[in-house]
Amino acid sequence: MYNVVELLERAASRFPDRPALEDDKEVIGYALLRERSRSVAAALLKLGLDRRCPVAVFLPKSVSAVVVFYAAMYCGLPYVPLDYDAPDGRLRATLQNLQPGCIVTDQKGAAALPEAACPILLIDSLAGDGGEAVDRAAEAVTDQDPAYIMYTSGSTGTPKGVIIPHRGVLDYAAWIAETFSLNERSVTGLQSGFHFDNSVFDLYAAAACGAKVVIIPEILFRYPGKLLAYLAEKAVTCIFWVPTVMISTANCGALDEVRLPKLETVVFAGEVMPNKQLNVWRRALPGRVFANLYGPTEVTVDCTCYIVDREFADGDPLPIGYARPNMRVLVLREDGGEAAPGETGELCVLGSQLALGYWNNPEETVRAFVDNPHNAAFPEPMYRTGDLVSRDADGLLWFQGRKDSQIKLRGNRIELGDVENAARSVPGVKNVAALFDVENERIVLFLETAQEVQLRRFNLELGKYLPKYMLPGRLVCMEALPLNANRKIDRVLLRTML
Repeated sequence: MYNVVELLERAASRFPDRPALEDDKEVIGYALLRERSRSVAAALLKLGLDRRCPVAVFLPKSVSAVVVFYAAMYCGLPYVPLDYDAPDGRLRATLQNLQPGCIVTDQKGAAALPEAACPILLIDSLAGDGGEAVDRAAEAVTDQDPAYIMYTSGSTGTPKGVIIPHRGVLDYAAWIAETFSLNERSVTGLQSGFHFDNSVFDLYAAAACGAKVVIIPEILFRYPGKLLAYLAEKAVTCIFWVPTVMISTANCGALDEVRLPKLETVVFAGEVMPNKQLNVWRRALPGRVFANLYGPTEVTVDCTCYIVDREFADGDPLPIGYARPNMRVLVLREDGGEAAPGETGELCVLGSQLALGYWNNPEETVRAFVDNPHNAAFPEPMYRTGDLVSRDADGLLWFQGRKDSQIKLRGNRIELGDVENAARSVPGVKNVAALFDVENERIVLFLETAQEVQLRRFNLELGKYLPKYMLPGRLVCMEALPLNANRKIDRVLLRTML
């Protein structure tokens, strides 16, 4: 295969009437998904956009949005999913960097968009003859062309457009389908927004094998009991969720009340998954496959995988696994040498799924995507993740935190992830985030807990796990930690509360 639309073409040929996508308004089969995508592609071709010109998609998480994704890729144009609920400032910054060829939206979205120097197209008015012109455009798309651009800001709050090629998506989709035994009878329950690359797992791994994707209504994630009942009703067999959603579901006891006989595979990524809540899931769903995936957006969703194959105590860390096929990882010390087993270093990734760089951001591209310093024979692109890991004697990788979350306090080097991990072991703590207050030189711990906690009493308990120099100097108790649009803990917002 040379491009992602071939996944849809083959699925439509093999399983024309099998459901491909379901949202809260419609269910669409593979043949109809192909027909609608090609029709929108024909309308996009009439715009005469330059090849590889991005198409911004400002639509709710829906079947219609996926139609536009495929339509853009048929034309050789990368699609760019925008967060439909993003604040105005974020949208402006993204569009200013992107400079799209057009924006596809609906009536509500058009009213919310800031002024844009490109055509704004309403999805209901896009239709054309998806015939030979679409075939010619698709045949010209190579595996090195951009498939999508995903905007991510990480801990900085500044959006960067990560350019992912078709080859990365094809490779990832094939690996997911094989690793988790997806087939035409599988049903995946999509949690993430399309502006978050976890959605690539559901959309294209399903297309690779003719599976069905159920787009879970966003409101259900506020009500874990109803959410699990929805999974049971839709006979969902596989989920790929961020740990925050799994943590809240485990904490509220919903897994004790709802049976999920069809759910075979539970995959998670995007944050550290604490074993305390993972064990709740594993006890509720014995004999199922649980997997911890790791990877930044720049490596096409994930680059390592750990299938949970043994019991872990609640306070234990969880490994991130081994590099998956067609990917290679290096663990490099600060001096550039390879870290020995047990030694911590920066995780650097090589392989077929690396991003092409950052859109309209050559400075950041040069900084993050470098040549492998251990290959003197030829240039070999490598992505520096900024994540700290270690390998054990068996080569298993363990996440140790972020380079930018490693602090020095009164001469002591501290990894804030270690503070968070210890705090989760304190009874009554549902979730936690640790930040460093530079001005006051102290660690601030944000706790998700049902009641106020005194700092001195909390530190007495935390002191069972941590030395004194790692104890927080301030506690902030909250009923719920704030989440960003990807349902991860919103550390950018928390930083404004220091």
